[in-house]
Amino acid sequence: MERGENDSPAALLQVFADDYSRMILLAADEEPRTAKDLSDVCDASLATIYRRLSTLREHDLVTVHSTVGSGGEHKQLFETTIDAFHVSISEGDLDLSVETRDELADNFTALWENFREST
Repeated sequence: MERGENDSPAALLQVFADDYSRMILLAADEEPRTAKDLSDVCDASLATIYRRLSTLREHDLVTVHSTVGSGGEHKQLFETTIDAFHVSISEGDLDLSVETRDELADNFTALWENFREST
């Protein structure tokens, strides 16, 4: 995953340290959810949910999909993009890595292609 300057170890740790951000990530991992659904699940105001979603999107930790409901209304569904978050400390350095679903799918595809080429 491409990381920007906002994705320093301290910035990412701050995101994961926030209770609402963690609740949103877990709820949106179960299934894509609207902001209203997330507000209900997290027992938080919509303003709080939208602020956290903005931060999570800045760090590419959630993605948004637009859909049309049965009544013709447009909805935004938020979904967690990460599968794993790793913290390691080595030789005085703190290293964070985030594995996204896309990266895991790409790794599996590359592994499968290498396997097919070798047989």
